[in-house]
Amino acid sequence: MEQHVQLGKAAAPTVVNSSAAFAVRGNIFPDGLYYTSIHVGNPPKQYFLDVDTGSDLTWIQCDAPCQSCAKGPNPLYKPTRSKIVSPRDSLCLEVQNNQNSGPCDSCQQCDYEIAYADHSSSMGVLARDDLQLMMVNKKQVTSSFVFGCAYDQQGQLSASPAKTDGILGLSSAKVSLPSQLSDQSIITNVVGHCIRENGGGYMFLGGDFVPRWGVTWVPMLSAATNYYQAEVAKVSYANRLLGARNKRSYLSKVVFDTGSSYTYFTNEMYTDLITSLKDISHGLAPDESDETLPVCWRASFPVRSVEDVRQFFDPLTLHFGKKLWIMPRIFQIPPEGYLIVNNKGNICLGILNGTEVHDGSTNILGDISLRGQLLVYDNLQRQVGWIPSDCAKPQKALDIPFLF
Repeated sequence: MEQHVQLGKAAAPTVVNSSAAFAVRGNIFPDGLYYTSIHVGNPPKQYFLDVDTGSDLTWIQCDAPCQSCAKGPNPLYKPTRSKIVSPRDSLCLEVQNNQNSGPCDSCQQCDYEIAYADHSSSMGVLARDDLQLMMVNKKQVTSSFVFGCAYDQQGQLSASPAKTDGILGLSSAKVSLPSQLSDQSIITNVVGHCIRENGGGYMFLGGDFVPRWGVTWVPMLSAATNYYQAEVAKVSYANRLLGARNKRSYLSKVVFDTGSSYTYFTNEMYTDLITSLKDISHGLAPDESDETLPVCWRASFPVRSVEDVRQFFDPLTLHFGKKLWIMPRIFQIPPEGYLIVNNKGNICLGILNGTEVHDGSTNILGDISLRGQLLVYDNLQRQVGWIPSDCAKPQKALDIPFLF
């Protein structure tokens, strides 16, 4: 029998101490995104949202009225005046401070505007409504949830038809969904996701699905941004260091970002990787006429999946240094984690030059390279962890490891 718990701003700080799991749909190619569904309002209505660990604010396309919206899978969210967040609300101040815009004393609502790396944008007002969650302990919880009521999308976000109704903000920011749920004592502030190489997967909020054993952990970097980022000592392709410029190691930053379909390297690393890949032959020839991605190869034999060519490529390895000077901490990306096969049967490189989308000083691991791993972002311990997984379904953690 289900139990229902109502939690909001005035709720007593009783920790529900549970987690919520969500099915994830989507793929790298051709969709280019992974998304899940949430239920907002009373009665609750379903919305499909892009799972984005690189975004602070969750937003849903809304009829406020809508000035520029994509035709999404579900009807637009329609707010009432009572749902609009005050400009003096603490989360409004948080959002506007992050956008370098101060509070507006004469405003009757809390406006926001977000610009993304691909030059798309979303504009709207903050709303507060009920978020319905089914927890792993079988309790149904209603949370008071602040999100963007998005009435003006530009760029790729306005393209129709769209597979999603908005974006699910999962960063460490105060306004992100996990932080709001944690502040209401619904979950511990832990986020996890596991996406499959052939599409789909799951994500979770709360610590119940974090494995007790076998996870490689690295500390999160403290930064002005709310990204999940860590310091990487070196990156190698096969046995060749990338971007080291004759040094044995160097320090760089890497961001784990499910809002990015592909992976981005700094210019030095990207240039070295392209140089290393020029040695690829085995019946593969560059195809500059293919505009799927900047680097594609045409094969002299039928190619149905990366499995058909993986033996011609080497893994990429991110080295995060050693724990206690003994145990190496690495994140390995197999060929399936940086290659796609397009509709032509060509093989394309899913790693791009970061200088083309941001300042180029940070490496970004996008969906393509995060597949086949359970990723955990522990905002309490300030650490990022990963462990290989088939991503079939979430498993509650066991306190004792299996012994074989």
